[in-house]
Amino acid sequence: MNTFKNTLIQITHNGMGTGNDELGQLLVKNYLTLLCEEKELPKVITFYNEGVKLLCSGLPALESLKQLAEKGVKLVACKTCLNHFQLLEKVKIGIPATMVDIMHFQKIADKVVNL
Repeated sequence: MNTFKNTLIQITHNGMGTGNDELGQLLVKNYLTLLCEEKELPKVITFYNEGVKLLCSGLPALESLKQLAEKGVKLVACKTCLNHFQLLEKVKIGIPATMVDIMHFQKIADKVVNL
């Protein structure tokens, strides 16, 4: 049986896939919207590199991320990445964390999915 139980999803881009940025943002928004509809959700979604931008205001995926957080999914953003992009003060959802924290979530996950 396929399940997201004890799964860590890692988002490393400001969208999904490479190539067209507008398409990438649409794809990640659709993915997160569909994820909200699943019975079992991942325990944690980590964001690093340009993925941290999805947690900031004005981006299309923000509403789905808020819904996931309300359903108990931990949204964890790399603090180094937030600082690099000068976004620490613009985070609307999720918690800033260290790479040690992100590694901890990777170690305890049964499955890691990279987007």
